[in-house]
Amino acid sequence: MTFLNLLWLVLLIAALTPVIRQKMIEATRARLMRDLGETRGTRVIPLIHRQEEMRILGFPVMRRFEVEDSEEVLRAIRMTDDAQPIDVILHLPCGLSLALEQVAMALSQHPANVTVIIPHYAMSGGALVALAADQVLMDAQAVLGPLSPLVGGFPAASVLHALETAGAENAADETVILADVARKTQAQVRQVIQRVAHSHHTTEMAEKLAEQLTAAEWMPGCPIFVDQAQEMGLKIEKSIPEEVYHLMNLYPQSLPQRPSAGETS
Repeated sequence: MTFLNLLWLVLLIAALTPVIRQKMIEATRARLMRDLGETRGTRVIPLIHRQEEMRILGFPVMRRFEVEDSEEVLRAIRMTDDAQPIDVILHLPCGLSLALEQVAMALSQHPANVTVIIPHYAMSGGALVALAADQVLMDAQAVLGPLSPLVGGFPAASVLHALETAGAENAADETVILADVARKTQAQVRQVIQRVAHSHHTTEMAEKLAEQLTAAEWMPGCPIFVDQAQEMGLKIEKSIPEEVYHLMNLYPQSLPQRPSAGETS
């Protein structure tokens, strides 16, 4: 074998190794979820957002977001038998979106028991998905996030407060317009929360949760710890299956940062 052929072989192995490693990780993830489902007698559905990086010879060549596709999640929920309980492993740093609203509504309408398992955090839209569950299991240090919508890059509640402070007659036209959008956005988010929460709570409790999760004192990305969430009336247990921790080890975070609620759309 010539030196050039050997070099090409080394480069080929270097190029294929990250791909093979990624496939092995995905297969291990699938096996762990299958084992967890068999142990608990449930259909396990991951809703996990993590950033991963592939490297060749130590150099980053590809970076992609490992997010379970929302259409695939919706399809999994729809194809689950009505009598089959569902476990959702939830790990989301992102904001509220139409896709998460759809997932939350689908889970809230599933006839069998739905359990949401949160090992680390479920910010904003993740909290909405948690509201759709019959039961929420969280690590003792895990957090939820408020559903504080952003308008023009500012919290909707802050925009409304600015208009109230200045008075409509003294506020700039842009502030008045932003306040109108903020009022509508906040009302729509509260309606969504009430619809999802109403599946497991009384109308009065659903309205209370909608008010609490969009309250002005919450900034986007601010953590709601387990005790605070329980005080709000959410049914949460501080215990999650050990297998979930093993699964999360297979979703490495290459660029750790504080999760943000993002902009509500």
